[in-house]
Amino acid sequence: MKKRKLGSQGLEVGAIGLGCMGMSQSYGPADEAESIATLHRAIELGCDFFDTAENYGPFTNESLLGKAFKDRRDQVVIATKFGSRFDGDTIVGMDSRPENIVRVVDGCLQRLQTDHIDLLYQHRLDRSVPIEDVAGAVGRLVERGKVRFFGLSEVGVANLRRAHAVHPVSALQSEYSLWERNLEPEIIPALRELGIGLVPFCPLGRGFLAGGVKRAEAYPEDDTRRIDPRYQGTNYDANLQAARVVFDIAAEQGITPAQVALAWLLCKGDDIVPIPGTKRRSYLEENLVAADVRLDEADTQRIDDALVPGSVSGNRYADWILATIDR
Repeated sequence: MKKRKLGSQGLEVGAIGLGCMGMSQSYGPADEAESIATLHRAIELGCDFFDTAENYGPFTNESLLGKAFKDRRDQVVIATKFGSRFDGDTIVGMDSRPENIVRVVDGCLQRLQTDHIDLLYQHRLDRSVPIEDVAGAVGRLVERGKVRFFGLSEVGVANLRRAHAVHPVSALQSEYSLWERNLEPEIIPALRELGIGLVPFCPLGRGFLAGGVKRAEAYPEDDTRRIDPRYQGTNYDANLQAARVVFDIAAEQGITPAQVALAWLLCKGDDIVPIPGTKRRSYLEENLVAADVRLDEADTQRIDDALVPGSVSGNRYADWILATIDR
């Protein structure tokens, strides 16, 4: 797989990474054996960029990666995230105080069975802690060799600039896809001005753009799509129609809808590395093929015209989650 650079500090990864959250939560029961087989298969196929977080599980997803990669550490780039406050295993708020960042990183290192984190993100903005303090704390961890690169997730332009002025930000992780294009007016231009890479999560619209979707109520209680506004009621009907162009192009080219959606993202810039999530080898293999798919100008325009910003019905999150995002 061809490499792409994230930021200008030296971070380089394969063009498509792997989001690992679903191996431990949100998308049905966990299957450790299949998850580890999927992680190992990713390496075999040239995928070297793996995304986790302390609050996936919580904690169990990092432990899964630690188990899978303990004898393959030099073959992988691991990204994890800090910033949640816990009461036991329940997330009860944000905590990006510098002293907590240090404590959390030590826990991440232990669970990941490694002596360094390749890319450390602040998971969500903590409005009680100046972003300069967060950047400074991560910078000190970089100096100590516990962290290689600094990232942010779902922050706006102002906080991105403030953090970058204290310690270089290599990557911003935010939701970006045909389904969610809110980054295009301001965020992406700022990233390119500052030389910061973009790591889109949910590049397949939580599976909607991969096809074979069902209404929210058809998913089990432990599946996050059950509460996703875009899978509910009339939103579902409208969105299925909007996504039809992706399905049509896939059928015309003999590829999967997921490959079309990922190829569209990849053609938006060499500084973009999507991290589609899966816990199964079959879907992983399909997704990684997208690195070699080329959409012509006509198909790209058809997609852009059909899925212009604002064409998708329903918010991407429930209101209480949207309130945690810095926009």
